Amino acid sequence: MEKLFKLKENNTTVRTEVVAGITTFMAMAYILAVNPSILSDAGMDAAGIFVATALASCIGCLLMAFCANMPFGLAPGMGLNAYFAYTVVINMGYSWETALMAVFAEGIIFILLSVTNVREAIFNSIPLTLKRAISVGIGLFIALIGLLNANIVVQDESTTVALQAFSPETFHTEGICALLAVIGVIITAILMIRNIKGGILWGILITWILGILCQFTGLYVVDPSNGWYSLLPDFSNGFQLGAIKNVAFHLSLNGIHPLEFVGVIFAFLFVDLFDTLGTLIGVASKADMLDENGHLPRIKGALMADAVATTAGAVLGTSTTTTYAESATGVTAGGRTGLTALTIGVLFGLSVFLSPIFLAIPSFATAPALIMVGFYMMSAVLMIPFEDMAEAIPSYICMIAMPFFYSISDGIFLGVISYVLLNMTAGGEKRKRVSPLMFVLAIIFLLKYIFVR
Repeated sequence: MEKLFKLKENNTTVRTEVVAGITTFMAMAYILAVNPSILSDAGMDAAGIFVATALASCIGCLLMAFCANMPFGLAPGMGLNAYFAYTVVINMGYSWETALMAVFAEGIIFILLSVTNVREAIFNSIPLTLKRAISVGIGLFIALIGLLNANIVVQDESTTVALQAFSPETFHTEGICALLAVIGVIITAILMIRNIKGGILWGILITWILGILCQFTGLYVVDPSNGWYSLLPDFSNGFQLGAIKNVAFHLSLNGIHPLEFVGVIFAFLFVDLFDTLGTLIGVASKADMLDENGHLPRIKGALMADAVATTAGAVLGTSTTTTYAESATGVTAGGRTGLTALTIGVLFGLSVFLSPIFLAIPSFATAPALIMVGFYMMSAVLMIPFEDMAEAIPSYICMIAMPFFYSISDGIFLGVISYVLLNMTAGGEKRKRVSPLMFVLAIIFLLKYIFVR
């Protein structure tokens, strides 16, 4: 392990890395249930998608472990799967086989960009202050995911979003789930304050166990027709490993419209590129992995792992595989090397055989981990020079855009655009040097908002 992952050099241990990997996996495991649900709306086989999701995630994490020695988890990305199903297939009318071909093409382009150092150059061109803002923005973003997953925050007609009402009609479903998540946040916070090793992981497990007790006592009512499932593992349907044949190797170019299809590939490419860069910047910043110039050593391996995983995932039958912001949970638990990623990959591989157990982990149990990691990532805001408006205002725009627009990539786009525009108009000493690549990125991002949906 020492030879492979340089544990002493990174001031970590096998136990710490394994606990970090388990923690990240627990925070990411919801994708094993959510991805089949979304992609099946595009006409794909849900059981096959589950297997493809697990295998693509396993491959991506193993690549991250051995190509980059970094503690990041990969899986089919949220948002990208919705774009795949609801925009490309349902709204644009492409078959899911053709949509998979677009993801495959995107992955090939990603590999070429990684080989030619284009993605690394983009990463290095972003100012350090903006990188810190990205870290804070991702923290707010994943905290919001946790609040929404647990139904603590809900949609409301009068205020758009609101606190869970805890009404008698819904208390035994979404109400008790929200309450359990709040209790989970308190438990996790206490464990973290007391410096308990693996506190975030223990928080997930304790919250899940409390949920099971609530189910036994009738406080939580199982109602599958409305999406409230048993919190106990269900082995009645077996493992269905052979279902992957229904989605794997089904790439197709039938019925494509060349210009429109290029636009689809470009959309996949753009979102994945900057979601990945944003996650790497944010999580690496939290883990103090950036050097004095704000660069991330070994980033090329991380980007290549992401690109190859996307290509392999498309062949297996799932949407774009990307680096997960939830990796911050493992980093917060002490993960610093590829052993964390290896642990995540092994668990995704095992989930193919133990799917009933992993699918039983409810979102309200992982929500406290996401919320508390959001708190950890907020600390980067202290390193943003708020007295320097030319640095602070773009950082502010970047930070608030991620949760409010529910998009890491939009936060980066608007942060870069505002940084360039404000520093172009700032006079004298307040004006910062903006690299030529930042100007190019700002122009591309503006064009994206004008011409791409």
